[in-house]
Amino acid sequence: MRAALIAGGGLVAVLLAPLLLIATLLGSLATTAPTSTLNMAAIPATAAQHLATITAVTAAECPELPPVWVIAHIDAESSWNPAAFSRDRNGGAAGLYQLNEANWRDAGGDDWAATPPPADADVLQPDEHLRRAIPWVCANLRTAAKHLQDTGKPTPALDGMLVCHIAGCSRLTASATGIPVAGEAGCDRRCAELVAGYLDRVHDLVAQYSSTGGPVTVDDLPAPTPFRGTDAACTAPDPTGGSCLTPATRHVHDEIARVFGTAGAGAPIRAAGCWDEHAWNPASDHSRGRACDYFPGAPGEFAQGAELRNGWRLATWLRTHAVALKIKYVIWQGRYWSPGTPDDGGWGRPYTGGGVYDVRDATGGHFDHVHISVGSA
Repeated sequence: MRAALIAGGGLVAVLLAPLLLIATLLGSLATTAPTSTLNMAAIPATAAQHLATITAVTAAECPELPPVWVIAHIDAESSWNPAAFSRDRNGGAAGLYQLNEANWRDAGGDDWAATPPPADADVLQPDEHLRRAIPWVCANLRTAAKHLQDTGKPTPALDGMLVCHIAGCSRLTASATGIPVAGEAGCDRRCAELVAGYLDRVHDLVAQYSSTGGPVTVDDLPAPTPFRGTDAACTAPDPTGGSCLTPATRHVHDEIARVFGTAGAGAPIRAAGCWDEHAWNPASDHSRGRACDYFPGAPGEFAQGAELRNGWRLATWLRTHAVALKIKYVIWQGRYWSPGTPDDGGWGRPYTGGGVYDVRDATGGHFDHVHISVGSA
């Protein structure tokens, strides 16, 4: 917990939580909690290793706290580094949730033998940390939920939990909405910007690590015209502005434009790019004119809502008609599929990035665009 980064944050969350663990709240809070399923291809490797502990503890101790929020919250705090330590005016914060020694002691953990804690300290052991810290964070969630319910403030309880964690629950209780703005709850401009940025960061990670919601039906879409020409080298014009495409790749691009419309604002596909030198990846099909990328939303942003559905429609349509279109492989939403790839834990198999791309990044993991590579005819 890094509340000490904000002047006057204090440990209100620690002091109030025991007073608000009211058993009668459990049923109502659990039934109103948002639910999210996990995109296993996207979550950090360390989170996946300890997912059994996360799901067991949340189910038993805090059913209103979705596991995807635990994973996102910890990622925002420590990047899932169990040994993370950051110094602050209270001495420092340690472990996955970045709790200071007072917080950790309140959660039932041992005193630290030194600052930073030694490598064998319980606060730095992932499973032990999760078993103690998740119920501690849940106390903040229930503190926030009770206050927001009683006052009618519009902030969701999970966001209130985040305010308590980063700034102290006094910021929640003394602000008009539950999220402090500059000039209220002892929060100056820097404080307000820190809180808002922290909430945005966790929200982005929740979206990134949530289920992709696909694939979807494409029964309403027309089948493509099969490619029957003779494939050759990169000789066909690239309508997306690149150097050239192979005839088979140009055919795929034209069929996508026919079925999904020309890329542009308001269209199912907002932007497209095919030939590119890709100097950072000499093995790329882009530099051979055998690959195209299709963006249903803004480049660099995780596709959501209608844009996510549009991307799944394109990926599913390409898979359905892979033989007619000579599709070599498709990458989308952290998943890789080719005609010879059996499904493994979802659509295709997890995409690894090939040692070139960061699969947790919106573009590197192909969460913002559908990549297609076209084989030779």
